[in-house]
Amino acid sequence: MDVRAAVAVQAGKPLEVMTVQLEGPRAGEVLVEVKATGICHTDDFTLSGADPEGLFPAILGHEGAGIVVDVGPGVTSVKKGDHVIPLYTPECRECYSCTSRKTNLCTSIRSTQGQGVMPDGTSRFSIGKDKIHHYMGCSTFSNFTVLPEIALAKVNPDAPFDKICYIGCGVTTGIGAVINTAKVEIGATAIVFGLGGIGLNVLQGLRLAGADMIIGVDINPDRKAWGEKFGMTHFVNPKEVGDDIVPYLVNLTKRHGDLIGGADYTFDCTGNADDNRLAPAPVRCFQRLTHHLGVAGAGQEISTRPFQLVTGRNWMGTAFGGARGRTDVPKIVDWYMQGKIQIDPMITHTMPLEDINKGFELMHKGESIRGVVVY
Repeated sequence: MDVRAAVAVQAGKPLEVMTVQLEGPRAGEVLVEVKATGICHTDDFTLSGADPEGLFPAILGHEGAGIVVDVGPGVTSVKKGDHVIPLYTPECRECYSCTSRKTNLCTSIRSTQGQGVMPDGTSRFSIGKDKIHHYMGCSTFSNFTVLPEIALAKVNPDAPFDKICYIGCGVTTGIGAVINTAKVEIGATAIVFGLGGIGLNVLQGLRLAGADMIIGVDINPDRKAWGEKFGMTHFVNPKEVGDDIVPYLVNLTKRHGDLIGGADYTFDCTGNADDNRLAPAPVRCFQRLTHHLGVAGAGQEISTRPFQLVTGRNWMGTAFGGARGRTDVPKIVDWYMQGKIQIDPMITHTMPLEDINKGFELMHKGESIRGVVVY
């Protein structure tokens, strides 16, 4: 079938909107009509050429929501008409990783997903005889896509597509880092570095968990108002503090009678290797540090002094907020529908597929929290 897609023809070039061919679902696969998709920094990272695993040509996009149109043989968990969110981190519930309950990183289709193909080793997208790669197993920059059954979360049919698509990555990553990975407790003190699409969701995750002092750190002064909408209690602009930001944060977090200071948790949501090195410093000794690492450039490394770990701190990473997609994503959609979390204010721009490159421009300028393409 012919579908409309924004194709990443080569690294560093704008996406090209064109008609491509999409083959229907094979065994264990599902055809989905994508109704909306978010424009995420990870898509931009791959498009820039900085992603060492980036493949071209490809149909990017991994933050979508849509409706099941058709299913292949053997599919039982979803049916035609179901509302779904594609999962770049699938949940087969059968592989060693899934059954261990120690990680959310399902390994059943990980190798083929990284090669830009379906589990049988082939692509469903093409232009004539030329193959187009899938992206993160989702390819939501197409108005129709095919995914493995285990990479779809069935969700509340009353939820609006142009809002819940954000749960496919940014919302779940931020909130999940707090609840699943860090397991932040009531009354905790936390510092969040970077108040973009992930950081704001970390803030509301902290509020949901009952954190007491929630400090946001960002060089963009406009993010102060944004942070306050989602639970931030204190804002720090490093440009205003100067080189003494660590002592400043440590002093800010001192409680009554506390001579040492320091946060119970820090979350780095910048993807900047230098910031990653900074994040452990203002954490209280013998407390857990959750280090939420955004996507950094190829070859970049992070480091810390041994003292940071010897004193009992934990330095951790998280993927998809530690969420198990088919199990947890429907719950987060329900939280949104129940008003427990906010999404609407973060969808700052919506656009048709033809304007998708404008969405990336808004991201680069820092003018959008999340741009969404509505089909």
